Amino acid sequence: MRTMTGGEAAVLSLHNLGINTIFGLPGVQNDWLYNALYDHRNKFRVIHARHEQGAAYMGLGHALASDLPTVFNVVPGPGLLNATAAMSTAYALNAKLMCLTGQINSTAIGKDWGELHEINDQLSILRSLTKWADRADTPSEIPVLIGEAFRQMLSGRPRPVGLEIPMDVLAGKAPANPQFNMPPCYEPPLDEDAIEEAAKLLGGSVSPLIFVGSGAQGASALVRQLAETLQAPVVAYRTGMGVVDARSYLSLHQPAAKELWKRTDVVLAIGSNMRVPARKWIQTYRPDIIRIDVDPTSHRKFFTPECEITARAEQALPLLLRRLENHNTVRPSREAELLEVKADWARRSAVLEPQLSYLKVIRDEIGEHGIFVDELTQVGFASRIVYPVYNPRTYISTGYQGTLGYGFPTALGVKVAKPDVPVVSVTGDGGFMFSVQELATAIQHKIPLIVLLFNNNRFGNVQQMQINHYGGRVIATDLRNPDFCRMSESFGAQAIRTVSPEEVRFALRRAIATTKVPTVIEVTVGDMPSVDQFR
Repeated sequence: MRTMTGGEAAVLSLHNLGINTIFGLPGVQNDWLYNALYDHRNKFRVIHARHEQGAAYMGLGHALASDLPTVFNVVPGPGLLNATAAMSTAYALNAKLMCLTGQINSTAIGKDWGELHEINDQLSILRSLTKWADRADTPSEIPVLIGEAFRQMLSGRPRPVGLEIPMDVLAGKAPANPQFNMPPCYEPPLDEDAIEEAAKLLGGSVSPLIFVGSGAQGASALVRQLAETLQAPVVAYRTGMGVVDARSYLSLHQPAAKELWKRTDVVLAIGSNMRVPARKWIQTYRPDIIRIDVDPTSHRKFFTPECEITARAEQALPLLLRRLENHNTVRPSREAELLEVKADWARRSAVLEPQLSYLKVIRDEIGEHGIFVDELTQVGFASRIVYPVYNPRTYISTGYQGTLGYGFPTALGVKVAKPDVPVVSVTGDGGFMFSVQELATAIQHKIPLIVLLFNNNRFGNVQQMQINHYGGRVIATDLRNPDFCRMSESFGAQAIRTVSPEEVRFALRRAIATTKVPTVIEVTVGDMPSVDQFR
């Protein structure tokens, strides 16, 4: 141990844990954190955003694309509050994200003195948005608490964590040990009896079905092996897309599986709540259900399964595959049957034009490992049920949180994590304007993200609902927009205006070849058919 400031203790502790990129905004309560980052600037890339929501969303994108712990930093009070939408999204997506926030002087906390950025009980707000949160009261305990934050983040179900450090603690000096060994992460003991029960159910099934969510993203090869062994189609929606390559006959989008559900006898859910089937499809038909999830509180959220296995997919599937050898029969290929299911879905979803044509162009142009970041726009909605995803963690979604405006800043973090592959942010004019100022961040930090901006001068999805469901009561959904190309160019970005899928194709090729600055491709569009007809 040596004597150091709290800021240095925090910075060196993060470095010890493998953090080399931090997203954030400096401010007076965090001065000593940024002083330490300056002193150790050879160890870190500090990407400073233009708004706290941008810093937090960038951290979210980095965490989702890399599957590694990621840290963002904000000032207390309004800074933290600006970041809360991103934190709630990170919670919904099981992201390995740490919020490192400043705090007012420790002697003033809870006194209601009107200190700069003071809010009532900030720690409770932080705890409501995270899996674990605490406050450091001395420089010496900063490494201990950062280590505990990482242990909590990585134990069991991954979710965001938070640590607040008062400004006087960051500035204060005390002996500290940032070169600590992180406490071991918790992993639930594997219930081999439950695995055996699951193997018997699956081995004896006639028409099994597998659902995957974000908890299966790290077990892609194992899921594929299990699906081939059982000849079981694998169904994904949003966070499970890419676990099994969409080009496989065993890979299905969720709506395509609705009819299969009616004749399946055993369903296996891996790291997924399979929310839509569990709340809607199950009302008319109830197969036997097996759940594999590292979070035991998830097992009975919507129903009581026949078999519950509390484990990570990477932990449970190897043993399940071995046990299945004793119970499974040789199964005929279901390729012809499932290819017809896929073809039928393609015929039914063909009404989603022009979304399908734009999505096909994106898929063609960004390559095998290119990453698609969706948004709450008609092209984004359609992507969740028709876009073919080839590899894990190459489709980034907001999940159930549905956070409008998350896409562009999140995609910036994705691109920082994956600089060597094309990253496309699909956004609408409404959502893009939530964080358009982060174009400045992309230019300053040389983040060559590709933005596909579909512009219909309205909050199109909401306006469709106003027209179709509320008798044409159109209010507060028409938008006045800037000239997006001129605005983007004023930041220093490349800008291209297009009006058709083929023009987008050539614009994407030009954007992919641009390696130093972001490209904004504006796509002028009108009304598009809604995906609601397939819910």
